[in-house]
Amino acid sequence: MADTATTASAAAASAANASTDAPPFQLGKPRFQQTSFYGRFRHFLDIIDPRTLFVTERRLREAVQLLEDYKHGTLRPGVTNEQLWSAQKIKQAILHPDTNEKIFMPFRMSGYIPFGTPIVVGLLLPNQTLASTVFWQWLNQSHNACVNYANRNATKPSPASKFIQGYLGAVISAVSIAVGLNVLVQKANKFTPATRLLVQRFVPFPAVASANICNVVLMRYGELEEGIDVLDTDGNLVGSSKIAARHALLETALTRVVLPMPILVLPPIVMSMLEKTALLQARPRLLLPVQSLVCLAAFGLALPLAISLFPQMSEGSRLRSQKPVGFAIISLNLLGLTQLCQKPPRLSTEVITETLIN
Repeated sequence: MADTATTASAAAASAANASTDAPPFQLGKPRFQQTSFYGRFRHFLDIIDPRTLFVTERRLREAVQLLEDYKHGTLRPGVTNEQLWSAQKIKQAILHPDTNEKIFMPFRMSGYIPFGTPIVVGLLLPNQTLASTVFWQWLNQSHNACVNYANRNATKPSPASKFIQGYLGAVISAVSIAVGLNVLVQKANKFTPATRLLVQRFVPFPAVASANICNVVLMRYGELEEGIDVLDTDGNLVGSSKIAARHALLETALTRVVLPMPILVLPPIVMSMLEKTALLQARPRLLLPVQSLVCLAAFGLALPLAISLFPQMSEGSRLRSQKPVGFAIISLNLLGLTQLCQKPPRLSTEVITETLIN
């Protein structure tokens, strides 16, 4: 019945979309093709678009109502695909997909760059003291933990102790590595003051990367023993797989290492060159504003580019039984992984389930 209503809504809106470039609307699906880098890049630009932070309550209600009308086949004439895609973008940016509750603004994906940039600037400040190093690493991991929790999968609630464990592990590893590396750099007598300052600027990256790995392992180590749920393309549970769990954990850890790289590596390189210019040497007070702009540019441009390098689906075809059962991993690169199993054409659901579990 719902499919019939949705089809009717799509047919009713088709006449109004003849002159637009927007693709046909699909409820709950990405607007752009995920098989190409450009499509993934456009998709993630939509996800982190900070303009959705300024959407009014009235506009949000209108967007939600428009999608409900489409779902139930009561869409008014003249609604375009562009309007439907815009409504879905607004809803997904503001409301949690499982609870339909508003996500606190600093912890939305659209708020990740505006609220995260000051933290990146703080992490990359030169000549940091022990206290400032500890503070910025703690603040960064606290922000990440809040974003992860606010955007968690609410259909399978995890105990709060697991989030606390992952958070504490990330904070301890980030702080200890950052402090340890800074101490080692300070004691390196072979470094000139300029070289020591440059090396210190790269300390945040290994600290953040190691903390991300620690967080992933602590949050998801249980999946290695229990396996992960594997679903078919219709969302039906077909089994559980430890091999898929290992694949997912490794891919998540790799993603968490690669993603901070352009954000924490590019600004120090750029700033080391800009600081040599006559303008900044004559006006040292401009260093902090310029560094803030560089961090904002790196965060805003490099982040979606880095995320887009990873296809959302990575396929595998070898499981423990060596039978040709395929599975694919959908990678939500900022927050973790969701698992999806693609049913092979010649195997029944029963065979898939048996193969995955055994």
